[in-house]
Amino acid sequence: MFRSFFSYLSKAAWARRIVTKWSFAWKMASRFIAGEDLSDGINTIKLLNSKGINASLDHLGEHTISPEQARKAAMDIVQAFDAIDEAGVRSNVSIKLTQIGLSLDPDICLENLQLILDKAKSCNNFVRIDMEDSPVTQRTLNILETMQKRGYDNVGIVIQAYLYRSADDIRKLTENCFKVRLCKGAYKEPVNIAYPKMKDVDTSYDRCTALLIDGAIVKDCPELSPDGKIPPLPALATHDPERVNFAKKYADRVGLPRNALEFQMLNGIRRDLQEQLVKEGYWVGVYVPYGTEWYPYFMRRLAERPANLWFFIYNFFHR
Repeated sequence: MFRSFFSYLSKAAWARRIVTKWSFAWKMASRFIAGEDLSDGINTIKLLNSKGINASLDHLGEHTISPEQARKAAMDIVQAFDAIDEAGVRSNVSIKLTQIGLSLDPDICLENLQLILDKAKSCNNFVRIDMEDSPVTQRTLNILETMQKRGYDNVGIVIQAYLYRSADDIRKLTENCFKVRLCKGAYKEPVNIAYPKMKDVDTSYDRCTALLIDGAIVKDCPELSPDGKIPPLPALATHDPERVNFAKKYADRVGLPRNALEFQMLNGIRRDLQEQLVKEGYWVGVYVPYGTEWYPYFMRRLAERPANLWFFIYNFFHR
């Protein structure tokens, strides 16, 4: 019920008009969102880099409603690569395909994605495609496969552990040496395609973690690039200490080096765990969102689990 409510609010135009006018809402969200401008994202990454933490920069936005909006979003993403290079920061870029036209026309999306990947390649950088809700899951994977066939190897994907299909998807992706970020999942999905209980999501997450680590070993354990931009094959996005501990123990048991594994977390969440992992010799990458389209992102963070609402409120009053 709680999750359904906040998932609904993330898409409700009337709620967005109200909430975005509340200064309190932005003050809460701003702990986890770098700011509205690209420069805010770069400054946040500089601070993270100073602590030995890498980043993935995300210009917030999704479900553009015209080809012109999709092209504008693509050009904004292209500018992010120039800003990363100019600042000399350790960061790659994350994108959503509906932001660059997937909901409008796959050909528009492909054209814009190719523009982005060409720019990333010229900067020796990497693009991570965020996974959105289930209606676009297969279309997102199809786009990824198309770009691989066109010769692009600087692009990876996000897989959500709460979907029943995810283990099979990971097996196929690791066979082709795709770089995968594994997360639990942030959208409200029907029970016929996704695990409704968190304990089952956790079990699926650990199973998918093992598949990613095994796949990395088969592919000779590709490491994070020296400039911090090209990630290793497995990127485990979780703030759950039990999931982190499972991954560490499993990787040690099967012999995956620490520099061939990255833990990823959201900006502003579990900073203590981020810094602890760095001290232990693991790579940590933080997802750094910025932009004016912060409302849906913020609502989804609240929707992920009831405790997050109190977590956000607590952190607001203890910042």
